[in-house]
Amino acid sequence: MKYSTLLILGLILALTLVGEAAKTKSKKVKNKQKQQAQKEEVLPLAEPCRSANCKLPDCRCSDAVLPRSKFQGKESEIPQFVTITFDDAVNAVNYAQYELLFEGLINPDGCSAAGTFFLSHEYTDYVRVNALYRAGHEIALHSVTHGDGTDYWRSADVATVEREFGAQLKMLEAFAKVNPKSIQGMRLPFLQISGNNTFEAARRLGLSYDSSWPTQQFKDPAMWPYTLDYQSKQDCQIGPCPEASIPGLWVNPMVTWTDTEGYSCSMIDACVYPPEDKVDALFEWMLENFNRHYQGSRAPFGMYLHAAWFARGRNYFGAFKKFINHLNTYPDVYFTGISRMLEYVKKPVLGAPFKDCPVLPKADCRAVQCHVQKLSTGEERYLNVCDKCPVVYPWLDNPLGQQL
Repeated sequence: MKYSTLLILGLILALTLVGEAAKTKSKKVKNKQKQQAQKEEVLPLAEPCRSANCKLPDCRCSDAVLPRSKFQGKESEIPQFVTITFDDAVNAVNYAQYELLFEGLINPDGCSAAGTFFLSHEYTDYVRVNALYRAGHEIALHSVTHGDGTDYWRSADVATVEREFGAQLKMLEAFAKVNPKSIQGMRLPFLQISGNNTFEAARRLGLSYDSSWPTQQFKDPAMWPYTLDYQSKQDCQIGPCPEASIPGLWVNPMVTWTDTEGYSCSMIDACVYPPEDKVDALFEWMLENFNRHYQGSRAPFGMYLHAAWFARGRNYFGAFKKFINHLNTYPDVYFTGISRMLEYVKKPVLGAPFKDCPVLPKADCRAVQCHVQKLSTGEERYLNVCDKCPVVYPWLDNPLGQQL
């Protein structure tokens, strides 16, 4: 009887110890999560910017109207940058459109024109990404999953943003032979930022800029890029917007266009009232939006869109091509990627912006088509990559598509 009693007491004691251990472990996990959250919350609040404390090439106030104050009165000598950007997947159809758009475009300094491609992973042809990269276009990030609507991105913590965009860096290196050091920027899907978290994640990933933040208030005169060392004066169209000091990280503000009814649109394909579907009408509308920059502050002119916009009207592609060909006749208009434009903003000069053309990357790619399974859904997927197929479809926590 005594033995049975001791046995029962021993079991009770053991269960108590296990329970206490589980509580201790749970408490440690919660404390670790709390510490991580606190770690993400300790970013210092940004103070008002004073030009005396914020100097190029590392810092720029958001209210600076010209590249340098001494350029006032010499606006016509400031080079006009045009940044054409496309979001989402690169595939066979839109790649052919991109080739046609940039065909024959040479900047006044003799360098080839280039755009920026904010890539999402799903349905992207990495062989064609490699071709864009080798042609001198800028490859930038737009996330792996593209998220599940705006709520996902609005509430995303630093770790979530890092996972989405960090995994993409690995994918682009492995499957498109893109040097991750050449990838400098990102854009959030739906332009939905998550306050400080978005920009702190970009900093941790080693990126130099974000281009997800539209401005309606600062389009005449148009806003120039700036850093987040100090408080931003940019209007917050799609909050939450950053309030912390994140030194050295650049914001390329998406200066909005104006549609035919006077409404602002952050991307060309977001304009509710575009002109009628005629080449001349579309061309004149594009020129009107361009001239607000060219005849004003000379801030970079952004042409932000998805390639799907070209299918909305019979003359959309033709008008777009006519417009950029027209700008290509100007002696002071330069088509560059955003990161190349930021090189100028850091060290601005009047007249020709650069001494040399960028060196085209050498990134040989042996095209292979892969037939793999997407484990999260069971779908069969075809995937074009350079050199070697993954074992399974690459995804967020398995960016290289390895066998788990």
